[in-house]
Amino acid sequence: MLSKKTKYGLKALAFLANQNDRHPIAIAEIADHENISQKFLESILLSLRRTGYLGSKKGKGGGYYLIKDPSEIPMTTVMRALEGPIAMVSCVSLNFYEKCEDCPDEQSCAVHKLMLKVRDSALDVYRNTTLADLIIQVPYSQ
Repeated sequence: MLSKKTKYGLKALAFLANQNDRHPIAIAEIADHENISQKFLESILLSLRRTGYLGSKKGKGGGYYLIKDPSEIPMTTVMRALEGPIAMVSCVSLNFYEKCEDCPDEQSCAVHKLMLKVRDSALDVYRNTTLADLIIQVPYSQ
């Protein structure tokens, strides 16, 4: 199940990506628009800033903004920054592998085989999805 941290992080990123320009947006505005606790959102945005895709400015007129184009922000990075390992069990994780204590043989483990398929399916979606794919394209009107 997707954590609230990840859900809210995705919503905040999509909100920032939907802005016409890349000026800083106050946390309060994002929180209000997306119905997220401001304190919780602040923690989430700090985590996302560490990915290098999000910048921040302090003081009057400050807030958070995207540093890169939404098409350059892959969901694999976002998901790992917010959710941690993509794999549901450590024995199939690409970046956080650990052998299961209760499993003598991964090759014959039914759980291992299933979780490999789940991991590969999730990775396929995340690798082929960017922030640009998640935002609402609002047509320009005069």
